[in-house]
Amino acid sequence: MSVIYWHNSRCSKSRAGLEFLAERGAHVTERRYLDDAPDVAEIRAVLAKLGLPAIEMMRRGERVFKALGLGRDSAEDALIAAMAAHPILIERPIAIKGARAVIGRPTEALGALL
Repeated sequence: MSVIYWHNSRCSKSRAGLEFLAERGAHVTERRYLDDAPDVAEIRAVLAKLGLPAIEMMRRGERVFKALGLGRDSAEDALIAAMAAHPILIERPIAIKGARAVIGRPTEALGALL
């Protein structure tokens, strides 16, 4: 089964994760989520596979996070809508395989899918 890999090729952690998977023989389908943004339903599906609340899938240090007035107490629906509208808010990389997903920080966390 293929690993779907949401990443930003300009991010060193994202590139390191891709290399980590390739070195272990994983068949990877890349999704450059900044160019091909996931919609609300896709984000919800990945959150379910991660088993995490939306805030844990977000890059909280991004300017847009603060500009939108988001925080740990924001409603799940608001956080998910913000990620769909501003994919820069999605933590990277995320690897998805079947019914499971992991955030590749640290890179070694990706090994849980293999």
